[in-house]
Amino acid sequence: MRLHYLQHVPFENPGSILTWAEENNCNITSTHFYDDEKVPKHNDYDWLVVMGGPMNIYDENNYSWLADEKLFIREAVNSGKVVIGICLGAQLIADVIGGKVTENPYLEIGWYPITLSQEARDSTLFSFFPKQPTVFHWHGDTFSKLPEDAICIAENNACSHQAFIYKKKVFGFQFHLENTEEIIKNLLIHSKDEMVPGTFVQTQKELLLHPEYIKQDNKLMDMFLTQLKRIEEEGG
Repeated sequence: MRLHYLQHVPFENPGSILTWAEENNCNITSTHFYDDEKVPKHNDYDWLVVMGGPMNIYDENNYSWLADEKLFIREAVNSGKVVIGICLGAQLIADVIGGKVTENPYLEIGWYPITLSQEARDSTLFSFFPKQPTVFHWHGDTFSKLPEDAICIAENNACSHQAFIYKKKVFGFQFHLENTEEIIKNLLIHSKDEMVPGTFVQTQKELLLHPEYIKQDNKLMDMFLTQLKRIEEEGG
């Protein structure tokens, strides 16, 4: 299997997704937009992973590559690729499939539980998830409106749209299951100015207090990817 990922800043890489891909003998390629790298042809990869970043989807004046990235993601979705978006990546996907991305009522930074829908927990892809796993968040915007073909599968008190599935092959996660301790530490270095005190904003100390959540969430991501790969290989 060939996995390609889109990375927007040096300090937000795919984390545990890369570990899983290596362990599953995937051919891994990438586009680093901050280094002006180009996207591949769509027949050169099977899965596309779109990472997070501090920019917003409408920041095209500051990040000119966003327009080309949106077009690339739209083409990937329309060509039937498996597409997985994390945070900004999920927002970009939501935008190109006809959803709406706006400022969330709350800035959400830290470890907070989400509630998965019963429909999600009944599915093979998410049946092993706890009903309310505690996951890592770092976002101010969200996909506030989704098209009819997209199914919202998770929510919490800070954000009513935390994850979605679109046409069985496209997945958007507002939260981070892939983060490692190193990624979180780098976020605290490069994005600490975003940590404006609020109802759903934890302190730097609190963000680094939970290696058990990192281990749990990486395992959930690993199991999700494994199930997704199996379903794809079986033609499901």
